[in-house]
Amino acid sequence: MRKKEKSNELFTRACALIPGGVNSPVRACGSVGGEPLFISRADGCLIYDVDDNQYVDYIGSWGPMILGHRHPEVMAAITDVLSRGASFGAPVDLEVRMAEKITAAVDSIEMVRMVNSGTEATMSAVRLARGYTGRDLVIKFDGCYHGHADTLLVSAGSGVATLSIPGSPGVPAGVVENTISLKYNDAAGFSDMMARRGDRVAAVIVEPVAGNMGLVPPDPEFLSVLRSETAKYSNVLIFDEVMSGFRVAFGGAQALYGITPDLTCLGKIVGGGLPVGAYGGKREIMEKVAPVGPVYQAGTLSGNPLAMAAGIATLMALDRPGVYEKIEHQSARLADGLASAAANAGVPATINRVGSMMSLFFTPGPVRDFEGAKGADLDRFARYYNGMLENGIYLPPSQFEAMFISLTHEAGDIDRTIAAATRVLKSL
Repeated sequence: MRKKEKSNELFTRACALIPGGVNSPVRACGSVGGEPLFISRADGCLIYDVDDNQYVDYIGSWGPMILGHRHPEVMAAITDVLSRGASFGAPVDLEVRMAEKITAAVDSIEMVRMVNSGTEATMSAVRLARGYTGRDLVIKFDGCYHGHADTLLVSAGSGVATLSIPGSPGVPAGVVENTISLKYNDAAGFSDMMARRGDRVAAVIVEPVAGNMGLVPPDPEFLSVLRSETAKYSNVLIFDEVMSGFRVAFGGAQALYGITPDLTCLGKIVGGGLPVGAYGGKREIMEKVAPVGPVYQAGTLSGNPLAMAAGIATLMALDRPGVYEKIEHQSARLADGLASAAANAGVPATINRVGSMMSLFFTPGPVRDFEGAKGADLDRFARYYNGMLENGIYLPPSQFEAMFISLTHEAGDIDRTIAAATRVLKSL
């Protein structure tokens, strides 16, 4: 049995001072009937809690740690900058280098603005799209989570889905009146909506690889239809690649599927584990952002030198031969092993995977949209999660969150995970 005393004691103290004892809702682990681990350290693909239990980590700080924890080049870059200062509130050379890295890697991005979180990136991109087009309506898709900005909380995934919150108190009705949420992967439904209201739509925002209702890949024609319809009605197509950017391919999902959006939102990996976000795209759109244009957006810590240094080091390490091939190989082995373990245990399950993002849904499937994800057996997932935790495997504590594989997950770690899943699934 795992030791829990120190984590439990810290959670009790936290609950007295922090809402729910956590600073982000899904960490509370309420949907799986447990209490959160308090983490003390990590290295590679291993993570340790304050009770000194060791786990193979498939959260990876919710995606950024694609190189594994404490990658030596990333740590060296942070240490170098930290020796000179943590924040200046002024331009630094690292911001320029980061912009050069991003625009070179992502063909659709001609100019980029750094911000501090994925929420800030998507919120800013939507505001920019409205300012650029002079229109108000925004289309999103059920189960896609684009951060907690008022406009985008309609039918959202991630923690909103985990907690079964349909929207959020505190969001004025007048704000969400301009947001339309449609079914993910329903190209025909989207085309029908565009035929009726396309000339009033400012932006269409989508996770090109959905990771916030669990991992749900796009159907082959879905992204193509989004591109053709938005071009037809002069809407701004926004790809929210906060998760998928530099994760499913070096150039993101847009490189993987060959679709070019007008704006792209990035985060997570481009900060190497430090708080970061970015949005960028066509020059003619980005030049509407202040101080060049009239669409205002600002941030004291935007382009923070620590985050820029960590992000640059991460992108440099990823841009080497064989990196994505190795991660793909280990991810495929894990997906195949989990599928076999579930089949051998007689447990209905569907494995969705794109690159190093993956979900095991407790349903015979397929899972193509939010309704399919919500049809999974959440009670069985909770028992699976707790069983895996007892076997030293650290998974996202929600059926509606994707798991992530890193460069440091070796064959032995994958084998350990499959063996644990085999034992746990048999017990279900």
